[in-house]
This record gives sequence, C-alpha cells and structure tokens, in this order.
Amino acid sequence: MTVRIQPDEDRPAGTDTAPDTADPSTPNTPSTPDTPAKPSTAAATGTSTDTPTPPREAPRTHRRPEPNGDHRPEPHPNHRPATPTAPHDNHPAAAGPQPRDNHPADHRTRPHESPGTGTPARVDVPVRAAGAPPAAGAPHPLRTESLRGFTPWAAAALLLALGWPLAATAAQWQGSWGGTTDRLSTAAGLIAIPFGLAAGAWQGGRERRRRMTELRAASPRTPLAQFLTAALPLACALAAAYLVVVAGALLACAPYVSAGGPVPAVFAGDALSIAACTVLGQVAGRVMPWRLTAPALAICGYVLAAGGVGSSGLTHLAPASLHLVGDGDLPVWWYPLVSALWTAGLAAAAVLARSARRRVTALLPLAAASAAAVLLVHTGDGMLRDNPLAHRQVCDDSTTPHVCVNATRPDLLPEAVRVLSGVTSRLKGVQNVPVRFEDLPRRPREDEAELPMLTPLGWWSVRGKVNDPEQYARQGAVNLVRRECEEAPSARRVQVTDGAVLRWLAPDSAGKDDRERAVASALERGDTKELATLRAEDRAYARLAALTDDERRSWLGRYFATAHACDPDANEVPSL
Repeated sequence: MTVRIQPDEDRPAGTDTAPDTADPSTPNTPSTPDTPAKPSTAAATGTSTDTPTPPREAPRTHRRPEPNGDHRPEPHPNHRPATPTAPHDNHPAAAGPQPRDNHPADHRTRPHESPGTGTPARVDVPVRAAGAPPAAGAPHPLRTESLRGFTPWAAAALLLALGWPLAATAAQWQGSWGGTTDRLSTAAGLIAIPFGLAAGAWQGGRERRRRMTELRAASPRTPLAQFLTAALPLACALAAAYLVVVAGALLACAPYVSAGGPVPAVFAGDALSIAACTVLGQVAGRVMPWRLTAPALAICGYVLAAGGVGSSGLTHLAPASLHLVGDGDLPVWWYPLVSALWTAGLAAAAVLARSARRRVTALLPLAAASAAAVLLVHTGDGMLRDNPLAHRQVCDDSTTPHVCVNATRPDLLPEAVRVLSGVTSRLKGVQNVPVRFEDLPRRPREDEAELPMLTPLGWWSVRGKVNDPEQYARQGAVNLVRRECEEAPSARRVQVTDGAVLRWLAPDSAGKDDRERAVASALERGDTKELATLRAEDRAYARLAALTDDERRSWLGRYFATAHACDPDANEVPSL
C-alpha cells in the first residue's frame, strides 16, 4: 500500500502525522523506521480475509513548515512505497490510510460515505428512457415553448396587428353580422395568414441561428416529436390570438344588431387555416433556414390573399378568402370545413414528408388536400347562398308612405321612421303618393319608392344612427319625385315645380346655402336664364307654403299623379 504523510493541522508546525487505520480498540504500535510496511497477503493476492491486518504507523519526521498548507510533504528517505495491489472493496486497505487528528474518533457513517470505508458513496442517477414522460415537477416542453421565447411575443404582435385596424374601422362593420364576418375573414387573409407564414419560418430556422442542429440531432426524441414540440405551441398561440380578436369584434357588434347571427364555422375554419399556414412556414424554415425566408413567405401569402393569382377559380384556394357583401349572402355550411381541410392537409403532408419515419404516410393528407382543392375550384361562387332575411322587410304602417327596412337590420326601422317623419307628416292625407318606402334587393314597383340607403355602414348610418338626418330626408323626398328618371324634365316650368315641392317636403340648411351660392355664381357669370329659373323656384315655393292644408293636399295629390313620368307635358303638371 502507498503511505502518504500529510500535515496535521491540529499539531504544532514542524511535526507530521501518519495515517492510522487501526481499530480504535487496538493500541497503536509504532513501526521501525528502517522496516517498511509490507502489504498483507490478502491484499497482495487481491482477496479479502475475515480479520484484516491493520497497516503499521508511518514514522514521524520533521519538515520545514511551508507557507502554503496545501503543499504535499516530502516522503521519508528510507520509506519504500508498497507494491500496488487491487484489494477488495471491503478490505480496509482499499480505503487507503486515514489521517490522524487529536480529536476523539467518530466512527459514525456519514450519509455520503460508504459504510466502513469513509469514502464517498456512489450515487446511481436514474436515466430517463427515450419517450418516457418527464420527471414529476419538471415543466413539459410544450409549456416551456408556449410561455417563453418567441411564441408569446408573436401572439401579442398578431393580436395588436389584427385589433388595431378593426378598431379603427369599427363604424363600417358594427351593426351587421355579415359586415363583421367579412372584416374578420379579410383580416385573417391579409394579416394573419402572412404573419403566420413568416412567424413559422422564423421559428423553423431557430436551430441553425443558435447552432443547435447537432444538439437537436442527439436528442432521444424522434424528429417528428421534436418538430411538433416546437411548431404546435406557436400555431395554437396565433390561432388563439385570432379567436380573441373574433370574440371582441362579435361582442362589439352584438348591441347594434337584432336579426340573424354570426357563423362560428367561418371563424373556426379561419383559425385552423392560420395554424396550418404557421406549420407550413415552420417546415419552410427548416428546409430553408435563412433570414430572408420569413419576409419572402409573408409577401407571397399577402399576394395570394389579395387575389394575385388572377380572376380564375384558383382564387378560391387562398386561405380565408371568404368575402361577404353586407348581409345579403351566407356561406354554405361546408365551405369553412373544406377550406380548412385544404390548408391543413397541405401542412400535414409537408410535416410528414419532412419529419416522419415513414414518409409515405404524407400521401394520405395530401390526397385529402387535393380533393378539397378540386371541390373549391369547381364550386367557385356557389359557396355563397342567399340570406332568406334579405328578401323580407319589416314596415311601419302608421306613416304615409309606409316606411320599411330590410329584415336583416330591423333595429334601424325606428331611426328611419324618425328621420323621415318630416316628409311623411307633410304627405299625410295626400292622394297618389307611393304606398311605401321599400328596402329590398330589387327595383321598386310603380306604387313604391326606394328607401334611402342605410348601407354600407359608415356612410349613411353608424351604430344604429343616421349620420346626416337632413340629407337623408332630402334623399327620401327626391326618391318620391321622378324616381326612375336619369335626367330632369325638359320643360322649365316642370323643373321649377319639382324644385319647389322638394324644398317644401325636406327643407335643409345645406340646400339654402347651395341656392345662395348658385344665385351669386349666376350673377357673376351673367347667366340670366339660370338666374330666372332660381327666382321662379323661389316664387313657386312661397306660393306652395302659403296654401292652406286642404288646398296643399289637393294640389299635391294632382302633382303626384304625374310625378312618375320622366318628361311630362307642361300642361299635365299643376302650376303654382
């Protein structure tokens, strides 16, 4: 055995202590300096005995104290090292000599020491097998990917990119389920789809940017499991961000509509398309791990969503390409599912072809995507059907004419009646006036007048209120007079009479200002003909306003009997 002399920190400087491995019950026997310690027969043969022979005490020598306590002392000149042996683990010689100290011996076994040897015990750390669940308390990789790194920031960015333009244009879709659906679907196609492609590509090139390709290849997880662990959290986060925006928009629209409802399948299909495009972008990022891949995919996605493929049937292959014009159309029930199947099938085929062990399995989702694409291309515009409510209307029969609005927006009926009350109150009891103001997707009949436009929202009405009541009432009066005519009557007297009737039915301050500017312009140009027409209209309006109620109703009855003719004879129209 090899004997090393180590300094005893508890003894005075200049003295050394020798190891003592003897049993504490046996007194230490000093060894002769000239006689080196011989290894036991059992130690030499590599076997253990029942009664091991304790090693002899090494001679104590004096040495010069060193300033550094870690300095190893010189061995005794007469000391010969013992022949190295391979004793048994339980033999006392296997542990080597132990240093002596001046403190009482403590033979209790430490928790970190092997019993009887004093050496650190070997701790076997269990190794988790490939595919086994993580240890209890360790965060799941999907949770780590979802809450840290790029994923939460990408979801927040998409939430802002979708929410800001919708909030800025809220006046154009609040109050219409169709308008809200169209806005959300358009935002998904123009913003969320390109964003998902770019975000997925950036995430896919993460390993190469961080030089983790070899580390990922050495992971016990399969390539498909590694890909899904990195791709699914981002795809689900972007889809969830879109659904949050959808929920907010529907809640903002609900107080201003009273008929119909949203189509949840459309939003579910858009969310699935966003997730699928994100996965497609991640596959592209793995194949082309360059920094320009992400912006290139974003541009391609925007061009595809904007209809850059042309006006053919291939336009319907763009993800989230549903476009509704108001509340007149509804998507067929299967369109959102087929559109989502088209993009999801492409994404699944790309993932399996890239990461699956048996790449032939990619043919199944590819076949499903091809079938969905054929159905979308051949159906074309047949993916939309008429809304039954758009061909009905609700009316208020207490006015003359009756005021009717389309059944898709019955909440606007009280507002339309209120704004047109000035016109209808002046026509009460008058004969030959149209029966109603109609609001259907067709040309009005002979006994009907077209209701002034309430849509598109944001132009004439916002959140259930008419923007300009005076102009709206003026347009209602215009629709009662020469409603099917593109040009004014040729007879000047008929023009003067029509102008006086319109001024009396719907007086407005803007029209008064316009007449004053027209008179000033005619005087400046010296146009006596136009000036005479304006003066004659003012005189006719004054005479109409001076009539009694009965006289005015009688005269208006004769006037509206000829109001449907575009160019009546001057003698047929009653004069003022």
